[in-house]
Amino acid sequence: MSPPRRLLLVNGPNLNLLGTREPEIYGTATLADVERLTAEAAAGRGFEVRAVQSNHEGALIDAIHDAREDCSGIVINAGGYTHTSVALRDALSAVSLPIAEVHISDLSAREPFRQHSYIADIAAVHVVGEGVAGYARAVGLLLDVITGRADG
Repeated sequence: MSPPRRLLLVNGPNLNLLGTREPEIYGTATLADVERLTAEAAAGRGFEVRAVQSNHEGALIDAIHDAREDCSGIVINAGGYTHTSVALRDALSAVSLPIAEVHISDLSAREPFRQHSYIADIAAVHVVGEGVAGYARAVGLLLDVITGRADG
């Protein structure tokens, strides 16, 4: 049986407010724009995307657990949970899927508390500070990891 040609896209708390929340930091693209961009990047490589956004940690963990059944990798912007959630990190680690961590803003240029990521050391791919376009790059890099492609 061949591996599933699907990625899970996880967006954490407050990312549902993209487009209106602090546009000077996050831009004016909406979550729908992010989901469309991600789906298009994956489709270009023959993959589909299942997208989930929640402001609730448990809902994100459940979606990550479910990904073991039908996904080949996870693209995640955990929002504020990046800096606080050991439980989310444990869920990502437990499913043993390759992970791409993406952040719209450059965390290293933000407040000191945002500069630590509980996900960073378990992610195969890191894309930060590239705006929403970073999601497409994260998809491409993650698919390179999944497919073993070195030229991407």
